[in-house]
Amino acid sequence: MDALDIKILNLLQDDALMTVVEIADKIGSSKSVCWRRIQRLQDDGVIKKRVALLEHNKVGLDIILFAHVKMTAHGRKLPKFIEVIKDIPQIVECYTLMGNVDFLLKIVVEDIQQYEELWWNHLSPIEGVQEINSTIAMTEVKHTTRLPL
Repeated sequence: MDALDIKILNLLQDDALMTVVEIADKIGSSKSVCWRRIQRLQDDGVIKKRVALLEHNKVGLDIILFAHVKMTAHGRKLPKFIEVIKDIPQIVECYTLMGNVDFLLKIVVEDIQQYEELWWNHLSPIEGVQEINSTIAMTEVKHTTRLPL
């Protein structure tokens, strides 16, 4: 990647609906060069996809939680856990961790009752789950999808 690619990526991080013509104008390049670079960045997997970012409160998802999941053991049970949580739409992010817990889940739900149902019926019954500690986010101070290029 060079400086022109980074300029393109920064513009697309701000507005993925920006047209190739608008991007070319802003970076001082031709439309065809800009289009080819965007295509290459997509083909190379640098641009994974273009999406609409929604305001969670405006779609009725008022609660953001972080769940720390500790497993009883590692090995064959981890793929089962990963497979199950991938199918739970309220879990919007999942990370494996080093340290005292094995997974960090970011969960968005309508209310605490929805999380309680998710906890009892979907998370805690997964084979190998030893402990789940949940933290509710009170205020979203910073949320960005922008990477510092």
